[in-house]
Amino acid sequence: MPYMYILRCRDHMLYVGSTFDLEKRIAEHNAGIGAEFTARRIPVTLAYAEEHQTIVGAYEREKQVQGWSRAKREALIAGDLDRLHDLARRRDKRSP
Repeated sequence: MPYMYILRCRDHMLYVGSTFDLEKRIAEHNAGIGAEFTARRIPVTLAYAEEHQTIVGAYEREKQVQGWSRAKREALIAGDLDRLHDLARRRDKRSP
């Protein structure tokens, strides 16, 4: 099953990715393989993951979440949907 995932790095930075094999991918990140961003910040821990029907769906969600603010990502991780929706509304109000 494909996943979109968020990792919390040693320095508390967040990394968003997608993969078919979540356990393997996290092990790769912690081995310094694959993403330069996480290789400089290991160890990493899984903060959040979503299952998707297709890798395309997981990748599209990855790109969506990568465009979010840290506050929105943290709300998603915490499962705080009210906060997530509030942050989305605030952004919509700033848009022309």
